[in-house]
Amino acid sequence: MPQWSETLMDNYGTPALTITNGQGATVTDSEGRVHIDLLAGIAVNSLGYGHPAIVEAVSKQVANFAHVSNLFQSEPVLNLGASLIERFARGNVELAGETRVFFCNSGAEANEAAFKLARLTGKRRILAAEHGFHGRTMGSLALTGQPDKRKAFEPMPSGVEFYPYGDVDYLRKLVGINPTDVAAIILEPIQGETGVIPAPEGFLQAVREICDEVGALFIVDEVQTGVARTGDFFAHQHEGVVPDVVTMAKGLGGGLPIGACLAHGAAAKLFTPGSHGTTFGGNPVSCAAGNAVLSVIDDDFCVEVTRKGSEFAAQITQIAQVEHVRGRGLMLGVVLKGEWAKQAVAKGADYGLILNAPSTSVLRLTPPLVITDEELAEATKRLASLLADVEKEA
Repeated sequence: MPQWSETLMDNYGTPALTITNGQGATVTDSEGRVHIDLLAGIAVNSLGYGHPAIVEAVSKQVANFAHVSNLFQSEPVLNLGASLIERFARGNVELAGETRVFFCNSGAEANEAAFKLARLTGKRRILAAEHGFHGRTMGSLALTGQPDKRKAFEPMPSGVEFYPYGDVDYLRKLVGINPTDVAAIILEPIQGETGVIPAPEGFLQAVREICDEVGALFIVDEVQTGVARTGDFFAHQHEGVVPDVVTMAKGLGGGLPIGACLAHGAAAKLFTPGSHGTTFGGNPVSCAAGNAVLSVIDDDFCVEVTRKGSEFAAQITQIAQVEHVRGRGLMLGVVLKGEWAKQAVAKGADYGLILNAPSTSVLRLTPPLVITDEELAEATKRLASLLADVEKEA
């Protein structure tokens, strides 16, 4: 097999493991070791590996046709769009009738589309949260509140201003500088890349009210939190708010690349023929996978995600090296008592765990939503052993 360093660019570094197989919530590496996957391809593999619904749907579709472009209609695309509108509207017939979907290939592209919708309002100010992450295309990167990620690629597209995540008073003052020119306010219901930080209770509702007051779009980035990751199908539904625009990707395709941008009301009418597009967006195979995912993730499934996440968090909290656990459902941030997170990730394979560390003191856990209670219990035991050993070596 060719060497990574001799074949691929160095933007990721060289991964330590080569994965050869996956089944359910576990993966097998090239040395034959089986690992409990607590990352799921960064919250992508919502139904784990080799799920029969996805395998059947994708196999059937690719045997029929894999791509026709958006010059033609196809059933998988229309069905997935209708299903997403239904999940978004939750029985509100009027809201469903005013909602439309744009399909693309990733979360960054979904946020790029949202950025363009904001521009099409004719206003120029877009307010985004500090430490937020929305992608690495130039538009989505401009929305990302992490200067270290933007610096090398400046100048960014203009018009984006940043507010402290969760600070309603600061946001109101920022809006008040020129309220008639605020096109949109964007946020993640739970900031993932920063360390799984949930918005304070009531913050989304406050942002909704501010947007209504000044006529701005409320954009919610559900790329990581959507598709039942937090126990609700959309994380914003936890607060009962209705955004104008929702972006999503990751878990929607269950491992296949797909993104979506939902908009309702006036925002749904901003794109007109020729104003935006993508060759591969709405790919029938990816949409077939999305339909398979949604056929499995129903209300009862979401309830189970909430239960499993709550019990898993309670188990992890008992580990001596853990300060506390935050997040909802199966999107958890494990805050450690010391800066051992990076070391834990590096040594995780020796304990049969796939982990991720968004910071030096936080582990991000986003396992497949189909992970079993037995696997979660075993993962907790392995994590306790790993952290104890890492602490000793520190």
